[in-house]
Amino acid sequence: MRQRFGLGYDSHVFVDSRRFVLAGVEIDHPKGLKGHSDGDAVAHALIDALLGAAAMGDIGGLFPDSDARWKDADSMRLLQDVRRRVVAAGYAIVNVDVTVVLEHPKLAPYLGAMRESLGRALGLPVSAVSVKAKTNEKMDSVGRGKGIQVFAVASLGGA
Repeated sequence: MRQRFGLGYDSHVFVDSRRFVLAGVEIDHPKGLKGHSDGDAVAHALIDALLGAAAMGDIGGLFPDSDARWKDADSMRLLQDVRRRVVAAGYAIVNVDVTVVLEHPKLAPYLGAMRESLGRALGLPVSAVSVKAKTNEKMDSVGRGKGIQVFAVASLGGA
């Protein structure tokens, strides 16, 4: 089996009057993430990691923010669509690893639910899904609580 890897990244700023959703899980926080879709930076980073591993472009090419169809879209549905495309191309998703960088809120209480949600969307057991949270030690705008960064790696086998 051939092994392929993809790296994904996404970042968003916090805004008022928006739900805060990561990996399809609503996070208790007074602000949400700005974005054309629902702003789910974990799903977005994973989409790019999967597409990168399969050499199938990026999230902007499939779901451009200039297209009204994706306004307020559920990013977990977009992730499921990408999964279908990757599998249809002959790949199997082996595992995914996500690192979320933000100062607040603390994500520890949500990590299990996030792993389960991603596993369901990707057709993976929870043991093949890793989600970690880190702070930026008060450095830069993320460290000052202005936004979030997400890094994701996807491993594919086959094709």
